[in-house]
Amino acid sequence: QVQLVESGGGLVQPGGSLRLSCAASGMIFNIGTMGWYRQAPGKQRELVAHITRGGSTNYADFVKGRFTVSRDGAKNTVDLQMNILNPEDTAVYYCYARIATGMLTPIKDYWGQGTQVTVSS
Repeated sequence: QVQLVESGGGLVQPGGSLRLSCAASGMIFNIGTMGWYRQAPGKQRELVAHITRGGSTNYADFVKGRFTVSRDGAKNTVDLQMNILNPEDTAVYYCYARIATGMLTPIKDYWGQGTQVTVSS
């Protein structure tokens, strides 16, 4: 079993900052890319940012320059530092990770339960 648990969501005023964290645990043999998606009410889930095992990052255009994704390989964690938040960033944010649970086991995508981020005055 693999679990991804997010933390750090909440209510913040426009222009403020939040830091999301996600920890993967369980039967983990190898973790590849980790990252964050978000889903706003009535919209499809969209990629926010991801980071490879080697540290290469990719960001959606709407967060470039405002959000930073990072990971700690030793702790199996991925964080998302979000700055200059605006109401359009309001969404449920989901952590994901590409994980192999054994040497011969195919890599699968695992997801966290989601954490609500609300940007409002």
